[in-house]
This record gives sequence, structure tokens and C-alpha cells, in this order.
Amino acid sequence: MKRKIAIIAGGDSSEYEVSLRSAAGIESFLSDQEQYTTTIVLLRGQDWKARVGENDWVAIDKNDFSYTHQGEKQTFDFAYITIHGTPGENGVLQGYLDMIGLPYSCCGVLAAAITFNKYTCNHYLKGFGVRVAESILLRKSNVQYSIADISSRVGLPCFIKTNVGGSSFGVTKVKTIEEVKPAIEKAFAEGDEVICEAFMRGVEITCGAYKTKNQAVAFPITEVVTSNEFFDYDAKYNGQVDEITPARIPDKVRDEVQALTLKIYDILGCKGIIRVDYILTDGWTINLLEVNTTPGMTATSFIPQQVRAAGLNIGTVLGEIIEDTLNTK
Repeated sequence: MKRKIAIIAGGDSSEYEVSLRSAAGIESFLSDQEQYTTTIVLLRGQDWKARVGENDWVAIDKNDFSYTHQGEKQTFDFAYITIHGTPGENGVLQGYLDMIGLPYSCCGVLAAAITFNKYTCNHYLKGFGVRVAESILLRKSNVQYSIADISSRVGLPCFIKTNVGGSSFGVTKVKTIEEVKPAIEKAFAEGDEVICEAFMRGVEITCGAYKTKNQAVAFPITEVVTSNEFFDYDAKYNGQVDEITPARIPDKVRDEVQALTLKIYDILGCKGIIRVDYILTDGWTINLLEVNTTPGMTATSFIPQQVRAAGLNIGTVLGEIIEDTLNTK
């Protein structure tokens, strides 16, 4: 009997549309895996619904994450979470799935909560010797701040961004004192916490990885080259970027980045596929930018590119992750 996979998408953040594209990607990747049937499930606030036809949707019963269609109750064997942002990336959805006993694709509550909070994650990993940029955290509940203090501590230019978002929503590269306040207000529109982070000039790269009980795989590294001010939404999703896989970096640096990615995977207690973003500064020094525990799976996303560059099939990789999780339950 085929395993029934729920591909959970949507969410409550600005990344809603990106999540839908990732869900379509995962659905296509799993389509050649004969042992699975897939259903896209959309979450938006309290509106949870499963797709049962081209444009037909039925409500999800939140008591057990089931739905009823044509008089028959349908349940799932596994959930593939591809919500970028709340509630699928911050641990909330993971906690719910843990409570009802439905296995899922990514890390658990603690690792999700830590990695979703960029400031917390970077400073936690800093304690393990991982290099990160100087940064300041601002909270909307205590929004007093000194522009002079920000500029003196992190310097200009700097990045001002939401602490709990992705896809570069709410991110500004700030070059002057006058731009600081509007950038903070823009970032607060995305969430209740804002990071002011020092700018690091160098080569931006990203490395995906996954582990099962039988293997640890770090994918070929992608180099990110854009003429935009930074790797913003247009660069990520509208083609305004060159993504070079494998990256044009020394083999020694490649090996160090892949090893660090797998180390971060273990430190955080990750599961499934993750992607870690770095910037290489002078002398090929490796600096962490952020950790993504539910990386994008759109047609233009890094992970599918890296899987192909590794000579692997993305559907097979997803299948390995699903089976590894189910077989350890």
C-alpha cells in the first residue's frame, strides 16, 4: 500500500506564495516515487484545508489532521513541511504534529525555534566556535534604541532585517545614518524583533545537507553572485542572480564548509534537509549568515540544484528522508 504524504504549505508570513511554489516542487519531485501518494495541505491562520482535486478543497480536522472526502475519512502517514515562516518553521507546527503522533520531515520543536530566531541561533552557534557578524537585537516591546549606538557598534553599511523571517522580506542594506530608522520600521512590519548586523564583504555561498541513520551527505556548494545590493527577493526568485554550483572556491575551503555544515546539523539536532548560508571574507574565512531548516524547494531553489550537481535524484533523496523517519518510529 502506498504511503500517504501530506505536503504542508502556506503559513502566516510574507513567504506564503514562496511556500506554495515549494509545495509544487516537492509534489513534482515525489511524483516519480511509486510508493507515495501526495496531498497538498494549505494552512492559513485557522483555515486548514486539503486539496482533493484540481481546485477542490476540504477542511482538515485539527483533532487528528485528517479530512473526509466522498464519505471516507483520509489520514496521512507522513507530513512534509514546506512552510517558510510561521507556523511551520518556528516549531509550532512541529509541536502539534508531535502531539498527534504524525511523523514529519524536518527538525523538532527546539531546533526549529532556535533556527527561526536568527539572533539566538547565531549567538548559540558562536559558543561552539562558529564565526558570526557583530549584531544588535531590537524588540518592539522595548523599541528604544540609539541610531548613533547602532552605527558605532555594527558600522555602516549594515543590514537591518527581521529576526524571524526569510526570503529577504523586510531586509535593507543601510548605508547612511538617515536610512537606519526607516529600515528598522520596515523590518518591524515583518515581526516583533529586528537585527542590526554588520556588513561583511566577501563571497556568498550556501551548502545543503541531510543525514539518515546510514549516511551523512553535504551537497556541492553554491556560489551566489548578484549585481543587486544583496541577495534580495528579486535575486532569489526573479532570476537577478548567478548561482554557480559547484562554487569557485579552493577544495580545502569547500571541505571545511561542508564539514562545518554537518557539524552545525549535529549541534542543533537537525533532521531532514537543511541549508546553511555563509560568507567567505578575506583569506577564505568562513562566516555564518543563517541556518535554514525548511529550505526552499522551488524550481529556482538551491537544494534541487545542489542535489543534481551531486549526481543524485531529488525524489530519491526525499524518499530516503521519509523512510528513515518512518523506520525509526
